Amino acid sequence: MVKPLRKAVLPVAGLGTRFLPATKAMPKEMLPVVDKPLIQYAVDEARAAGIDQFCMVTGRGKTALIDHFDIAFELEATLAERSKREALELLREEAMPPGSITTVRQQVPLGLGHAIWCARSFIGDDPFAILLPDDLVLSKTPCTAQLAKVYNETGGNVVAVSEVPREHTNRYGILKVGETHGDIVEVTGLVEKPKPEDATSNLSIIGRYVLLPEVVKYLSQMERGAGNEVQLTDAMAKMIGHTPFHGLKFEGKRFDCGDKIGFLEAQIAFSLARPDLGPAVREFLKNYVNA
Repeated sequence: MVKPLRKAVLPVAGLGTRFLPATKAMPKEMLPVVDKPLIQYAVDEARAAGIDQFCMVTGRGKTALIDHFDIAFELEATLAERSKREALELLREEAMPPGSITTVRQQVPLGLGHAIWCARSFIGDDPFAILLPDDLVLSKTPCTAQLAKVYNETGGNVVAVSEVPREHTNRYGILKVGETHGDIVEVTGLVEKPKPEDATSNLSIIGRYVLLPEVVKYLSQMERGAGNEVQLTDAMAKMIGHTPFHGLKFEGKRFDCGDKIGFLEAQIAFSLARPDLGPAVREFLKNYVNA
């Protein structure tokens, strides 16, 4: 019987050096796309997939991430006094039930695999999703909900994948694939950041995963991989052949918001998708078409 997917791990310990000075005093995950911070997009996406328990793997100076999901009594009281009902309702819609968010500290920067290992007590014996807030996906069906559907069908590990230029394979975890059924591909191997000439495909993992808890056993070995870090990709590779493992060519467009150009493109794409903003944005963009 397939266990229900109710947990998500959000690795948010990074320093955000590519966005300095904006991230000097503010976590990069609090950078807004239109009017909502990246961390909120990730949590909302997970909640749309039925997930109700969250673990943020944080670092020093990241308290704003937790404060964002707390109740702001003074703000809500002020909004109520001034009859700002729309803004007040917006805050209450985004409120999280008490006890739904826990945090752990990644005290040393040893990679994504190490960050997930830090959440081992939260994970326990349950399947869990991983959402990297830097990766933002604009889609009709939330990306994590798409993965959850495949997980419920297969009972195994599922990763979101997209095609990348072959010359960029050394930036990503790359799949070796077996049978393909529509948008679902069987994963027969994983390599972290291979050289283009060594890459087994051009299918890359993006920052969305649904994994079985067995991955923690392999992460606990603390084997160093690319960049002398504990790589999640290496631990996932060890599960291949022991548990079902698939990649999903998800519906939607992914934006790398850890990159300035990707972040700026996301601003445009998400604003154009908003009925309240789209027409005005289309109008002012005409001023920059030939810039």
